Amino acid sequence: MTDGERTTLDKFLKGIVLNLPESPGCYQYLDDKGEVIYVGKAKNLKRRVYSYFSKEHQSRKTAMLVSKIRDIKYVIVNTEEDALLLENNLIKRYKPHYNVLLKDDKTYPSICVTNEYFPRIFKTRNIVRNGATYFGPYSHIPTLNALLDLIKNLYPLRSCHHALTPENIHSGKFKVCLEYHIKNCKGPCIGAQTREEYLKNIQEAKEILKGNTAEISRKLLFDMQSLASEMRFEEAQSIKQKYDLLEAYRSKSEVVSNVLNNIDVFTIEDDENSAYINYLHVTNGSINQAFTFEYKKRMNESPEELLVLGIGEMRERYKSYSREIIVPFPVELELENVTFTIPQRGDKKKLLELSILNVKQYKVDRLKQAEKLNPEQKTVRLMKELQTALNLDRLPMRIECFDNSNISGTDAVAACVVFKKCKPSKQDYRKYNIKTVVGPDDYASMKEVVRRRYSRLIEENGELPDLIITDGGKGQMEVVREVIEDELGLQIPIAGLAKDSKHRTNELLFGNPPIVIGLKTDSFVFKLLTQIQDEVHRFAITFHREKRSKHQTASVLDNIKGIGEKTKTQLLKKFKSVKRIREATLDELSNEIGQAKAKIIKENLN
Repeated sequence: MTDGERTTLDKFLKGIVLNLPESPGCYQYLDDKGEVIYVGKAKNLKRRVYSYFSKEHQSRKTAMLVSKIRDIKYVIVNTEEDALLLENNLIKRYKPHYNVLLKDDKTYPSICVTNEYFPRIFKTRNIVRNGATYFGPYSHIPTLNALLDLIKNLYPLRSCHHALTPENIHSGKFKVCLEYHIKNCKGPCIGAQTREEYLKNIQEAKEILKGNTAEISRKLLFDMQSLASEMRFEEAQSIKQKYDLLEAYRSKSEVVSNVLNNIDVFTIEDDENSAYINYLHVTNGSINQAFTFEYKKRMNESPEELLVLGIGEMRERYKSYSREIIVPFPVELELENVTFTIPQRGDKKKLLELSILNVKQYKVDRLKQAEKLNPEQKTVRLMKELQTALNLDRLPMRIECFDNSNISGTDAVAACVVFKKCKPSKQDYRKYNIKTVVGPDDYASMKEVVRRRYSRLIEENGELPDLIITDGGKGQMEVVREVIEDELGLQIPIAGLAKDSKHRTNELLFGNPPIVIGLKTDSFVFKLLTQIQDEVHRFAITFHREKRSKHQTASVLDNIKGIGEKTKTQLLKKFKSVKRIREATLDELSNEIGQAKAKIIKENLN
């Protein structure tokens, strides 16, 4: 686009923006092909749209969107609630490239109540707009099955697919099936059950699906007591069985408080690419609807923006008219006759915590599923989390960690382990015998090893690490920094893992001067760091034991010319000690290792 064309376009768009009304509504951005590339809602159309063109955008995606806008359309509505509903409908209709993408939830089943003369109730994944009523979708399948089982046990509804019209029934077209004989159906197909009685059962089943179980339970209890007072004990017993079934179901459902009625709860968790929103609907103290869904981000949308979008999506889908909505933080949304609550204590706070628990679990499950399909994804996520925590310039693809091992300064050794893409690279591990340090001086030993390690890598033009980790606190970090930066002139980030009084790693240190990085000890990143630390411990201690073991098994036999390790081991295995070897006769030694070697042993030991 030439400068002249750009100027003309800017004037055109500016004219539209300046003439926008300061009313609630939805706006649509169109590209050069006339296709809708973004849909948004606003309490004040003019102010919202103006913000896109009045400043430089930090987000690259937002800047890209603005550069592609060639025309603006808008729709005025009466309230912000109407704008929210319209925005959802327009997004579903146009599927704009720059809007968040609601992950397809067709895999989740719903419960269908058909619009027939004698309705049926069943599970389905296909939504057909033919007058049927749908409840769901249900992301938790056991909940759906429990509801269907409850309804089946409470009400003998038909499960056949016959067209039970009045004409077909009166003509005697049908015969009863096995379900009638085992009392799972009362035979409406032959006129054995009236439509009035059948629809009464359907209506009660709908109330259960809506979550109004308390009202049905009270009604059953009243009917049972009335029948018992009239001495109709068999009928009362039949009602009692239904009452017990319903109460058993209610006791297993999440009951918060009977005073809480008709409340929606929304919470959100997000990461770089996705947002996860949990929705709970509470009726008569019980959670009768729970659903978690995912939005794929397109333009670095904030959690507040996404939560508002999710509230509109769920309330429209589930036809919720709750007068109270519980949220985890303030949202810029005004709905008519609706109160937004951020609870601090009590039953409502418990509801919010339950929703947060559900959405966090859903996020973890989604990440685990994705990582199973693509193991590299977990690795990249861990490296990005570590990069963000330490504010590193690049991903820590290669991490090296050092550790010393000695006993009172004897047999002093050190080890270096290397992790590439969060996995141990054992061919790059290195062992070091401490050469220049006398006595137990961990700082001096660390200096020597780090100097030897990176001086050699520089000489051989080897691969340098993206991050160095020391097994120790500020002191170890400082001596490593002196060698890396002051002596060798390298710029490699250095972190330290510090232990508490019980010798458990509990802090990650970073920076100069070092400060504690706020990482939870149960986080995946901290577990990775402790894994690296445990590995360098294991490698260093194993090397130290090997070296110490060689010294402990040394004896005068090592200094006898012509006697090798094999002969020495053979003699010690037979005679158990050098003293017994010295006391053995020439014949006893000859029988074990031969006469020539026996003479050499005798001459040197005596």
